[in-house]
Amino acid sequence: MVTRRTILAGVIGGIAMFIWSSIAHMVLPLASAGIREISNNEPGLLDQMHGSLGGTSGLYLFPSSGWKPGDTSEQKAAAMKNYELKLAGNPSGLLIYHPPGAKELTAGQLITEFIAELVEALLAVFLLAQTGLVSYPARVGFVLVVGFLASLPTNVSYWNWYGFPAVYTAAYMTTQIVGFLVVGLVASALIRQRSDRTFAVAA
Repeated sequence: MVTRRTILAGVIGGIAMFIWSSIAHMVLPLASAGIREISNNEPGLLDQMHGSLGGTSGLYLFPSSGWKPGDTSEQKAAAMKNYELKLAGNPSGLLIYHPPGAKELTAGQLITEFIAELVEALLAVFLLAQTGLVSYPARVGFVLVVGFLASLPTNVSYWNWYGFPAVYTAAYMTTQIVGFLVVGLVASALIRQRSDRTFAVAA
């Protein structure tokens, strides 16, 4: 059953998560953990990127793999061998590129982030409401575990496959896990297990 109290707990939990996320990114050093800035010949490098990529935003893999859609298995095998040689003699990584004119922070980005965290909180609280957990610590612990599970797939995979810095990965996992902990603390105080399992939301 989805009750008014469950929805209210999710909404307030989402607001609390957004406040925590804002603090983590604007006040605490978590947002910049593991991120370095280019200090050596940055103007020249920026000019080269703009000259090569122009006005096409995107996520770029370098060096290029040489794989093409429709390649045969033999062509893919040859491209893989060539790619291994490229990796051995060249720097490698991922590049998120935007042409000149991008803005550091927009209202649209903040709204998108808030909606995403609101949905996360609502889903976590919905799952909590389906459990038979009665004690406050148990309910908080449940949402905390949900947050830990949510933090694993993307963060660990990007660290493993693409070489995202371990410090960066740990910092963002911490931000997410603490965010769900905040949701658990708030929502568990609002949800009354018996009433939530008895009454449905009135139309």
